[in-house]
Amino acid sequence: MLVLLAAAVCTKAGKAIVSRQFVEMTRTRIEGLLAAFPKLMNTGKQHTFVETDSVRYVYQPLEKLYMVLITTKNSNILEDLETLRLFSRVIPEYCRVLEESEISEHCFDLIFAFDEIVALGYRENVNLAQIRTFTEMDSHEEKVFRAVRETQEREAKAEMRRKAKELQQARRDAERSGKKVPAFGGFGSAGMTSVSSGTIITDTIVEPEKPKITAAPVRPSGPSKALKLGAKGKEVDNFVDKLKSEGETIMPTTGKRGSDVSKVLPPPVNMESVHLRVEEKITLTCGRDGGLQNMEVLGMVTLRVTDDKYGRIRLIINNNDGKGLQLQTHPNVDKKLFTAESVIGLKNPEKSFPLNNDVGVLKWRLQTTDESLIPLTINCWPSESGTGCDVNIEYELQEENLELNDVVISIPVPSGVGAPVIGDLDGEYKHDSRRNILEWCLPVIDANNKTGSLEFSIAGQPNDFFPISVSFVSKRNYCDIQVTKVTHVDGDSSIRFSSETSFVVDKYEIL
Repeated sequence: MLVLLAAAVCTKAGKAIVSRQFVEMTRTRIEGLLAAFPKLMNTGKQHTFVETDSVRYVYQPLEKLYMVLITTKNSNILEDLETLRLFSRVIPEYCRVLEESEISEHCFDLIFAFDEIVALGYRENVNLAQIRTFTEMDSHEEKVFRAVRETQEREAKAEMRRKAKELQQARRDAERSGKKVPAFGGFGSAGMTSVSSGTIITDTIVEPEKPKITAAPVRPSGPSKALKLGAKGKEVDNFVDKLKSEGETIMPTTGKRGSDVSKVLPPPVNMESVHLRVEEKITLTCGRDGGLQNMEVLGMVTLRVTDDKYGRIRLIINNNDGKGLQLQTHPNVDKKLFTAESVIGLKNPEKSFPLNNDVGVLKWRLQTTDESLIPLTINCWPSESGTGCDVNIEYELQEENLELNDVVISIPVPSGVGAPVIGDLDGEYKHDSRRNILEWCLPVIDANNKTGSLEFSIAGQPNDFFPISVSFVSKRNYCDIQVTKVTHVDGDSSIRFSSETSFVVDKYEIL
């Protein structure tokens, strides 16, 4: 019966490089046995084993080293030699050269292989191929499990895409029929204008959200970001595909006025002969410790008439804003009429508005340092820890009438320290290692989802996580100004019109 005490690779001087004991033996004991081994060999004679009063050494030269098995004296020498050959064949599997440095580098691989050959001092019935398989831990069951899981994930994504298309179709059908748009995924909402007398059609459509790309010119990955949200069922594939294909067209228009930006967008569905755009963009700079440094909101109402019989019209404006706006009408608009009755009409009622041109008829500006007017507050607290920084960041929607879509809060992170470790999280996140940005993505922020937080840890200093930038798009404007009715100059009869509303970010930073 083979009782193997230890297997070792040692130098010709008896220094142990790797030794694996299969029974209880102290380190001093095994080092003493291996140190005595070279002194017991008869120089110049070919032997494969040598004995003492208590143990037997079975060995094989490996160039400048020895593969040595230490067994009891009553073990079977033939089995000893067979086991020795298997040990000797295992070593070249892991070591390119039989040198001390190479053996030391792969010592743990050799120990794992030795454990497959011998267990508790007795030889296992294994061959070299089986040892290689066991140490690689190759599992057929694991491969099957992973394949099944990947298949399930693909099927789930396909189902989400199908559902998103159904929701998009339902939304468009509702818009065409003039009904209230269902709030699927936070994107649908009631009409953006007040409907009166049943003759006004208000088209609240998905396409006006596309100025989102212009709102964040420093974020070249904007289209991919929208794609990520779409993959989670929060957006619609058609919308995402259009964003991606039009990214190159929209991005160069950075810095233009909102009315200029929207010119590159395709016309909305069901656009009437009289179409209105209510557009706003916000520029905001805030301090990391609180305090609004500057906030400016610029808005404009743009009119487009495509039928000459609707050229002589007037727009009834509903201004419910109490934030202290500065309003300004076009020079050709009757300012007295607007001041007295909130009606936009030409100074000469006999003239018509230009056909097939976008005409800005009313614009407004709000500039303030009043912190209570910040639509979305961001509070970031980096705290130094023993391994770097623990960062807590939260948002709060102060203007509860707003519904912000595709919100992305971009936090700089240090480079070369790996990905952040995410703790509590509302929404989703994406780490862009190329730009060293952590993007916190929230499909919708509204009165039902007005607060949220993100916690993460990463190596760095508190100053590394600023400036924070925010981007979003909304189909509800910040300043409550809407066109409620369009009438003929003669007779005051109502005219059907369509409208679209957008509120986007020009710059939104926490320094």
